[in-house]
Amino acid sequence: MTKRIAFQGEPGAYSHEACRNARPDMEALPCRTFEDVIESVRSGKADLAMLPVENTTYGRVADIHRLLPHSGLHIIDEAFVRVHINLLAVPGAKLSDITEAHSHLVLLPQCAGFLKQHGIQGRVSPDNARAAREVSEAAELHSAALASELAGEIYNLNVLARHIEDSDDNTTRFLIMSRDADLSRRGAHGMITSFVFQVRNIPAALYKAMGGFATNGVNMTKLESYMVDGSFTATQFYADIVGHPDDRNVQLALEELEHFTTNVEILGVYPAVQPRG
Repeated sequence: MTKRIAFQGEPGAYSHEACRNARPDMEALPCRTFEDVIESVRSGKADLAMLPVENTTYGRVADIHRLLPHSGLHIIDEAFVRVHINLLAVPGAKLSDITEAHSHLVLLPQCAGFLKQHGIQGRVSPDNARAAREVSEAAELHSAALASELAGEIYNLNVLARHIEDSDDNTTRFLIMSRDADLSRRGAHGMITSFVFQVRNIPAALYKAMGGFATNGVNMTKLESYMVDGSFTATQFYADIVGHPDDRNVQLALEELEHFTTNVEILGVYPAVQPRG
């Protein structure tokens, strides 16, 4: 039986590309929302979830950190996708024919230089893969989509211009999640442990909570805060550290963290990708 990996978006989305790159042997399952992606794994409809968490250009993906602690899933891997944006059009169209390009609101500004140079107007679409599908269905020579080459392949569109993004380092980080945790693995380039915590309501609680990582030589690669249930007084922190919970220095750091927090929940322990992005 073919295993499935779920992603948010339509076929041809960059999340779909992440699935194909990271799990080429699995069937990619498109879902409407991030919640649907998580539920498809919880229900057994899919085996894994591919969720974007951050992008080098536009930062943290909204809502993901809020969903992770309550998902019931475990992070088992990370994946990085270099976001190459391409101008896609129906067969027969030439670059000189194109007067408008459709894509997600986030992608349009990333191609501003190219669009201005060629006198092309940007048009907002809810999703870049959807833009490619709709351009294919409309079959108008003047209309194009800004999307992945995978979207062009799926919707039978030609690539009129490749890699037209203004920035040459636009990368999205994804987390691969499963119903089951696996703490037995050790990566060739080390391990990443991701967790969330809330600090106690005492002076300098966060400063003291972080002290254990410094004194035990544990590298923290990410620390982000976000509100809990829309409250300005309840703040939860998401963190990534280098190391495995079985490592003695990580054990000591987590033990010290617990003295200054109300709860600590490990979301996943997984091999680090090298180079990371």
